[in-house]
Amino acid sequence: MDSIDCGSSRRRFLQAALTTGGTAALYPALGAGRVVAAPTRPAALGVKASEATPFDLKPFELDESTIPELQDGMKSGKFTARSLTEKYLARIDEIDKRGPAVNAIIELNPDALAIADALDQEHKAKGPRGPLHGIPVLIKDNIDTADRMMTTAGSLALVGSKPPKDSFVAQKLRAAGAVILGKTNLSEWANIRSSHSTSGWSGRGGLTKNPYALDRNPCGSSSGTGAGVSANLAVAGIGTETDGSIVCPSSSNGLVGIKPTVGLVSRAGIIPISHSQDGAGPMCRTVADAAILLGALTGVDPDDAATAASAGKSQADYTQYLDYSGFKGARIGVARKYFGFSDAVDALMEDSLRVMKEQGATLVDPADIPTFGKFDDSELVVFMYELKADLNAYLARLGPGAPVHTLQEIIEFNDRNRQKEMPYFGQDLFLKAQSKGPLTEKEYVDALAKNHQLARTEGIDAIMDKYHLDALVAPTGGPAWLTDLVNGDHVAGGSSNAAAVAGYPNINVTAGFLSGLPVGISFFGRAWSEPTLIRLAFSFEHATKARQAPKFLPTIGPG
Repeated sequence: MDSIDCGSSRRRFLQAALTTGGTAALYPALGAGRVVAAPTRPAALGVKASEATPFDLKPFELDESTIPELQDGMKSGKFTARSLTEKYLARIDEIDKRGPAVNAIIELNPDALAIADALDQEHKAKGPRGPLHGIPVLIKDNIDTADRMMTTAGSLALVGSKPPKDSFVAQKLRAAGAVILGKTNLSEWANIRSSHSTSGWSGRGGLTKNPYALDRNPCGSSSGTGAGVSANLAVAGIGTETDGSIVCPSSSNGLVGIKPTVGLVSRAGIIPISHSQDGAGPMCRTVADAAILLGALTGVDPDDAATAASAGKSQADYTQYLDYSGFKGARIGVARKYFGFSDAVDALMEDSLRVMKEQGATLVDPADIPTFGKFDDSELVVFMYELKADLNAYLARLGPGAPVHTLQEIIEFNDRNRQKEMPYFGQDLFLKAQSKGPLTEKEYVDALAKNHQLARTEGIDAIMDKYHLDALVAPTGGPAWLTDLVNGDHVAGGSSNAAAVAGYPNINVTAGFLSGLPVGISFFGRAWSEPTLIRLAFSFEHATKARQAPKFLPTIGPG
């Protein structure tokens, strides 16, 4: 599903690790916050973003609308599912491939209006199924739908692939009455193909842009969902994460992103990277919308054994945890080792911590994860083994008519179509994964055990037990970096890796803006602690009200 890094230079760090046989930061493709450069200030920091835009964009009626507001509109008769779908389709037509050309959408659902019509008839006859009835949502193009859309992970190798049935996520969305409006572009193969990748680029979909500044990167791998929902191309969206791929694009695009506990949301029918870390979750403009969407996605699925552990722990309604006073009596650990990559981000985080204290939280500072940096190598080892095994299993389920059947065939396809698939970066990680053996090999078994011991028992659980914490906080990352197709991603900072390797939940919320670019803060904690994290994130969002709609600036410059 995907990933992230940070540190001084993702490319230098990862190249060095691969050369020595270790791992490192796969930014957007692995975890972040391992090794960081000396504190630096992002380019043009402190310079006001220009208010000027060359695009003559019409006012959008649904701009920054929430799910409850759209439901109220349908209840009053102001809106219908069809009218909402039409309005969002018009918005996509205006700005996604024309105007600012955000390029968040890889494919629209040709049946969206027909689905909306059927939901309107049902609403009139029986009333709404629930809060998502008639609500248009976007989903990432690695999530199977058994309809007229393809599922390709952004790769030309899977063009024409039609999964035999809906993913569990798509099933749950349809059952809740959502209108799947289309699929979003992503970092191809969820950013696991190359250690030199550019987030938001895929061979099939091209490059997605950050709607705050179009020359900046939307992060990945859920790039299109992040940019599309932030740009109000839909009210909500679904991303996937292996390490950072929900929380990083949520931070870079000013969204709330929830990376759930592994097993809370089924991964069946989602193109995989790693069954020990993959997960799907909501990306929305408010915590309340994200809570609504998360509740619709949960449930035990026989096709994903990890969901069995969620029985008795999952919720169908997370909105019950939306508490304005969520910080009162809470004990929050400050994971300081994830700070220090940017003076400006640190200052923004200090403001955020001050808000938490003012709202009644007790801060334990520092509360660093004891095993910080000790499971980087083993994380990549697990990824390489599981990528080969899990991707081959997914492709086998597509049947003999699938465009490709194995990781090896994908590698061969990319070689044959090098000009279209590999014009900017190669497939060194695919080659490394292909060289691995079965999941019974000692190297894999030992690495997975190490991951769980260090990230869970001796990591997040240990520090939370020691200080009796409700959650840990850290900067999600820095402001969006300039997109660079020649050199790949270049960003410092990030905190996704501990929760990702542990398989524990993580929520990003916008903390503020630097030079007109959003910066997020992460709340993470124990397995199945989504209710606590939602309560804290909602209280923080209410106290700060930091979200600002994007202006589609060509670049960040003097105002």
